[in-house]
Amino acid sequence: MSAPTAAPEPLAETEDTAVHVPNRRNVELGLLALALIIGMFAYANVDLAVLGDLPPNFLAVGAVFIVLLGGAHLAVRYLAPYADPFLLPAAALLNLLGLAMIRRLDLADEQRAARQEIGTPSPDVVPQLTWTALALALFVAILFFVHDHRRLQKYTYTAMVLGVLLLLSPLIPGLGTTVNGANLWIRLGPLSFQPSELAKIMLTIFFAGYLVVTRDSLALVRRKVLGLGIPRGRDLGPILVAWGVSMAVLVFQRDLGTALMFFGLFVVLLYVSTQRRSWLVIGAILFVVGAILGYFAFGHVRLRVEVWLDTWTYASDQGYQIAQSLFGLANGGMLGTGWGQGYPQFVPFAKTDFITAALGEELGVTGLMAILTVYGIIIERGLRTAIAVRDPFGKLLAVGFATVIGLQLFVVIGGVTRLIPLTGLTTPFLSYGGSALVANWMMIALLMRISDRARRPLPDGTIDPTGGLG
Repeated sequence: MSAPTAAPEPLAETEDTAVHVPNRRNVELGLLALALIIGMFAYANVDLAVLGDLPPNFLAVGAVFIVLLGGAHLAVRYLAPYADPFLLPAAALLNLLGLAMIRRLDLADEQRAARQEIGTPSPDVVPQLTWTALALALFVAILFFVHDHRRLQKYTYTAMVLGVLLLLSPLIPGLGTTVNGANLWIRLGPLSFQPSELAKIMLTIFFAGYLVVTRDSLALVRRKVLGLGIPRGRDLGPILVAWGVSMAVLVFQRDLGTALMFFGLFVVLLYVSTQRRSWLVIGAILFVVGAILGYFAFGHVRLRVEVWLDTWTYASDQGYQIAQSLFGLANGGMLGTGWGQGYPQFVPFAKTDFITAALGEELGVTGLMAILTVYGIIIERGLRTAIAVRDPFGKLLAVGFATVIGLQLFVVIGGVTRLIPLTGLTTPFLSYGGSALVANWMMIALLMRISDRARRPLPDGTIDPTGGLG
């Protein structure tokens, strides 16, 4: 009979057996370098095609972006080492491509001024570069000051008040400015600002904080109709308030896109927090009712719909914008005319509302699909972060930011391609404008802060199985 064997001794805690969690900062650095190369190649290609020479400020712009993106990367490396490695490069690539197209349109404006023998307009690429620097500075500031996204939940109702004030500020006499029939801008001296861009961040924080607290009551079902759980009547208040605020924005500010975005954001977060399909049905019904009321009650909404349904009847006046956009996309075809070889300047507001049409003409459907893929990466990483993070507030906040970007992109691209009526929102990161660019980079910073928390190892050295190392 053999002697019993002793039980194996447990492995000692050594450095070799410690759990190693890759932070993938080197992956981010490599992707940033690739984004910089692609963006600067596009910027150079514009001048080479139009003028036959490199831009006079090519080296300066390249050096500025190396400093800005390098500083942002170092901030992420030290302040949020486990943050998602794809968000910063994707946003940087879109920012650079937008800058290249703005340069392209600046050159077109200069050529038109030379033909008409009028004064050369000031280029917009320099202000956009300045706004980019400010946006990336705020990106770093958010990572520095917001150590934990969960602290934002304490400011739920403060964010609500600020968001409402920002939305209403363009209606203040002497402060608000009407642009193209919409009361969206405020002017402070020589500077103009679109407060709704910051309002979408504030209201996302409010919606996330509010729904974390009230999700249990909102998920209660009173009865079932056709297999859908119908909430209690008293619980319908939040969505009715959101619907009412959206209608108010539509009435007083004449801004269809912002109203659609805020209402859609709240419905999506309401569904995610409660998992009740009935909220989607109720939201869809309220949207249809609001659309019908808006069509019959407000002339500007009715005109947008009529131009959408029969663009070519209005092609010489109210539908000129969308008609030229469709002509440009058709001219680009599958592969595009090439940088600097199209006619994007024929589309009004090509630097802002219709920059995707300009890109679609010179890069073609293929290039536009590639750009949409980059947006898809940002949205997917935001939703992945929502799945990975362990606290409910962070989940809703990440879903909210990803939804805002997705809804805004859908509304813009849909309007430009005549899929839906034109709404007038700007394309995130691409369009000219400081307020939109700053707000979008702030959302990226908050998403990276949430993803840092999601991917960070647990205190006991183990890895959360939902923590996402991708």
